[in-house]
Amino acid sequence: MTDDAYLFLAMSADVWQGTPLALVGELECLDTPAVRAWFTAQGVNPASSVVRIVPPEQTGLIPEDAERLPVPLGEEELERVRRATATDRVAGIEEELLAFRDSEDNRDGLLRRALAAGVPAHRIVELSGVDPATLSSASLD
Repeated sequence: MTDDAYLFLAMSADVWQGTPLALVGELECLDTPAVRAWFTAQGVNPASSVVRIVPPEQTGLIPEDAERLPVPLGEEELERVRRATATDRVAGIEEELLAFRDSEDNRDGLLRRALAAGVPAHRIVELSGVDPATLSSASLD
């Protein structure tokens, strides 16, 4: 796994290939000379439907033959990319986990639902602020 998100060009519309960059919105890295040069070399612009982005934990999903470029993102930008990449079900649970920081109502139920929805444990801890040991005990009950 890398610490950088990746921009890449989707080669096929038949299968999921990252999140269209247009869904994420403006990123600071798009104004850097390296990224602008990459777009020029590829003959596309950031608004093109073939330009996709994935967060660091999903770089293994990029097709091997795809043109790609690692891009560093700030925390807020990375959160936007992850949110845009998440399925509706996971995105809904992640919203609840963020809201959970202000409340402890039905904590164990929410943690179990997040695990069942496929939200990775590290993401649950990051979003909810719970201690990893608390998450382990919620998943075992």
